[in-house]
Amino acid sequence: MTAMIEVLQAENLVSLPGIRHGFFTRRGGVSQGAYASLNCGLARDDDPDAVTENRRRVAQHLGVHSERLLTCYQVHSPDVVTVMKTWRPEDRPDADALVTKVRGLALGILTADCVPLLLADAAAGVIGAAHAGWRGAIGGVIENTLVAMEKLGAVRNNISAALGPCIWQNSYEVGPTFPAPFLAEDSANEKLFRPSVSPGHFMFDLPGYVTSKLRAQGIASIAPPPADTCADETRFFSYRRNCLHGEGLTGSLLSGIVLAN
Repeated sequence: MTAMIEVLQAENLVSLPGIRHGFFTRRGGVSQGAYASLNCGLARDDDPDAVTENRRRVAQHLGVHSERLLTCYQVHSPDVVTVMKTWRPEDRPDADALVTKVRGLALGILTADCVPLLLADAAAGVIGAAHAGWRGAIGGVIENTLVAMEKLGAVRNNISAALGPCIWQNSYEVGPTFPAPFLAEDSANEKLFRPSVSPGHFMFDLPGYVTSKLRAQGIASIAPPPADTCADETRFFSYRRNCLHGEGLTGSLLSGIVLAN
């Protein structure tokens, strides 16, 4: 049943022994209302039966049972949870990143434009997954995830990081006041903004910001995002695109990583 699932992978993670991962597109899911897509969200308006089946398909692709595919209740925070055992979906913690050294537990991140960030130190047997929207990224979710991985035995220089499909600069217009906190953090962040066709507005490079954060933290192996979620409606959900088109429900893409047994 997973044959139709489309999954993208990062070269730097594929080459790591004992690591399975995937950035899943919207293709290969079951029917949910107006669309048939691999929506893996747990929001109130999502069809629970369809989501359960979609998450089962993703888990199977990652080589685990569905109850061992874990996601958190993402709130655009810098908070990280160290995962030692499974939890029920209704008991998922409020956080935006997960780390573990337990084999056979798949860490999942849900996105619809934000950056899904997968990390691994294969030698130490430590993995991480983070939801890096602009709020979480500027708030410290990337730095906190790396520290949490180190506490489990990861070595900073050995960590490989991969950005999944997310909104690219050409699709991400922001308002006049948006750049201020980024410029206050580091004047070099000016390079992440270019003028929009709308007066006083800018186009923001979110994956560029996440990448600069990783580099500043000493991560050398970084895979870039493979696609722009907002620009490709056939393959990806996009909150920004739905807002621009005046559409309602936005599905959630799942990105996952697991230490294979």
